Amino acid sequence: MKIIQPAELNSLLNILQKKGFKLIGPTINEGAIIYDEIHSVSDLPCGWRDVQEGGKYKLERRNDNLYFGYVVGPQSLKKFLFPSVQRLWQSKKSNNGFEILPEKTNKIKYAFIGVRSCDLDAIQIQDKIFIEGKVINPGYKSRRDEAFILAVNCVEPGGNCFCTSVGSGPKALKGFDLCLTEMIKGDDHLFLIETGSKSGEKILSEISSRNAEKVEIEFSKKLIQKASLKMGKSIDALNTKESLLNNFDHHEWEEVAKKCLSCANCTMVCPTCFCVTIEDTTDLTGEIAERWQKWDSCFTLEHSYIHGGSIRSSTKSRYRQWLMHKLSSWYDQFGTSGCVGCGRCITWCPVGIDITVEAQKICESKQFQKVITEK
Repeated sequence: MKIIQPAELNSLLNILQKKGFKLIGPTINEGAIIYDEIHSVSDLPCGWRDVQEGGKYKLERRNDNLYFGYVVGPQSLKKFLFPSVQRLWQSKKSNNGFEILPEKTNKIKYAFIGVRSCDLDAIQIQDKIFIEGKVINPGYKSRRDEAFILAVNCVEPGGNCFCTSVGSGPKALKGFDLCLTEMIKGDDHLFLIETGSKSGEKILSEISSRNAEKVEIEFSKKLIQKASLKMGKSIDALNTKESLLNNFDHHEWEEVAKKCLSCANCTMVCPTCFCVTIEDTTDLTGEIAERWQKWDSCFTLEHSYIHGGSIRSSTKSRYRQWLMHKLSSWYDQFGTSGCVGCGRCITWCPVGIDITVEAQKICESKQFQKVITEK
């Protein structure tokens, strides 16, 4: 492990830009910390924190100058690796009918800066969906293969965080090229940096660094350990999978449906949700037709539409589908939970519905206990 000074962080960003990477990192825009293109450390939210509760988000000044002293904003890297709107192909009319023109893959080299462990896990979950199955998404694979990831260990979780419960943090364990732990100890402002790939090792060799001292490594470990004990929320991940499956008709589905607006905010901010819809368009002349893919949500009535109507016509059925898939049946499909504990769905729900609370109500139900006893 190495130690770098804050000034070297800017050198690192400059090197990545010179190598042709487009830097995507945290920056402040319209009262929130979002992922957007950055050019130097001056674009980072230095000295800011985000305060999150159910249905509430605000920024406030810190009493220090941490560059990464926030948790997560409303956006994840899904926005860049799996864009919300994509044209799949175009067709043009010719003398022999229609000619299909496949969409050219836009090869952008992204360098993602300040990625938290929960978002790292989310990327690995989407990797399973888009590039590790029988069908590969070529656009996603192209962007993913070219990506460089500079992760940051979380040392101060927010009020809606529960990554420890689902095993996705607060320390980044894999999926990064370089990983930082930002530390302020007395008058010293340092970054402990570790490598996760040969690309990361090469980049690190091009900036000024020194070997980390044992006391610095131990201090960073204590920061992360404290963070794991300060989670704002928790969830019983092991019990939840079977509990949900055995409580399909639990009365809580009706209760939460009374509050849910079916607005789809939770799925839009979720870093793992991947529902889409397909739209075909044509120009007025009929000469050109196009097929477009757009983000969709299991909360929209049309998403479950088949000939004759929608399968899930009620808010109750749509909320149940989302929660049961996210915390239960996702395991059967992809071998992991569909939730990384980032808490975004709680923060950005207009009425503050809490996924951890809803899961707990069902897990603790007597109905589930009865099923277990009978087995």
